Amino acid sequence: MADKRDYYEVLGIDKSADDAAIKKAYRTLAKKYHPDMNPGDAEAEAKFKEVNEAYAVLSDAEKKAQYDQFGHAAFDPASGGAGYGGYGGGFGDIDLGDIFGSFFGGGFGGSSRRANAPMRGEDVSARVNISFEEAVFGVKKDVKFAKVQKCPDCGGNGAAKGTKAETCGVCGGSGQRRVTQRLGGMAFQSTTTCDNCRGTGKVIKNPCQNCRGTGYIKVSKTLSVSIPAGIDHGERIALRSQGCDGRNGGPAGDLVITVAVKPHAIFERDGYNLYCEVPLTVAEATLGAEIDVPTLEGTQKFNIPEGTQAGTRFTLKQKGVPYVNNSGRRGDIIFTVNIEIPKGLNEKQKEKMREFADACGESNYSKKTGFFRRIFDKK
Repeated sequence: MADKRDYYEVLGIDKSADDAAIKKAYRTLAKKYHPDMNPGDAEAEAKFKEVNEAYAVLSDAEKKAQYDQFGHAAFDPASGGAGYGGYGGGFGDIDLGDIFGSFFGGGFGGSSRRANAPMRGEDVSARVNISFEEAVFGVKKDVKFAKVQKCPDCGGNGAAKGTKAETCGVCGGSGQRRVTQRLGGMAFQSTTTCDNCRGTGKVIKNPCQNCRGTGYIKVSKTLSVSIPAGIDHGERIALRSQGCDGRNGGPAGDLVITVAVKPHAIFERDGYNLYCEVPLTVAEATLGAEIDVPTLEGTQKFNIPEGTQAGTRFTLKQKGVPYVNNSGRRGDIIFTVNIEIPKGLNEKQKEKMREFADACGESNYSKKTGFFRRIFDKK
């Protein structure tokens, strides 16, 4: 794990950063290194993955606490970090059953997990790429993923058609057997996994050819998924019981879909609000004008008051992103006006500008006169 950069360093924040600061840093970097913005750039793709990995940990309160205490070792199974059940503290954290079980090759006092106990299936991860507009208004997408499911030929029992698994004659179907060990004149009894059936309690003499006796096969699936309106980049959708099938009657895992949103050419998103810049001519800013302001549904007319200064912000209410699961409520579009100064004027145009400047004098420029007044007042 030594080659991994510190997650806080990756996002460019310090350890005191709150959730909002973490999310803001992530959005900025994710957009900067997004593959769609850097086609064919392997370095940008690597940094994009690094940023997503850092955010996945620091945006989760439990994982962040583990990382703050143990660093990368918290998620390294080889290091015994807290994220993988490491000691993490004093003697009270140590399971005596695990110690004796490891020493004698089995559980202590029956504490080991039975291999034929019901087990939940593993979750399956998938990724879906959508446009900015699709994220705002919602869309249906086909999501492809691989999962492990019960073999259709044997129904999950691993035995060939016309046969069935037999009860293990060594453990009697329990999947475990008791072993007596002696140490220093003392006898210890422990429970260990049955070697004959490997803890399943069943023995398959004629295995299914389709799954080779495992009872499970790996398959590719395509599922039509509804992406809700208002979803943001990096957010996830969990579809219950669409993951790998469980074992021994256990429930199936989930399909967890991470949404990747392509950046927009004009708008920047922050929560449910959208931000953009709109250029104005000198005449429009000076005299006021009705202009076209971009929205995700087209353009909307907006009256700019006369004397508008560069950097002034205006708001279009309820034109931003719909709230997830509440499409009747939307954020706003907040646009900043920038005044474009004309270039390449011919002599006639320059003369008109001089006449305009002379006509205005200094009285119409309160900021400029006030600026110099403060300088002279100090003197």
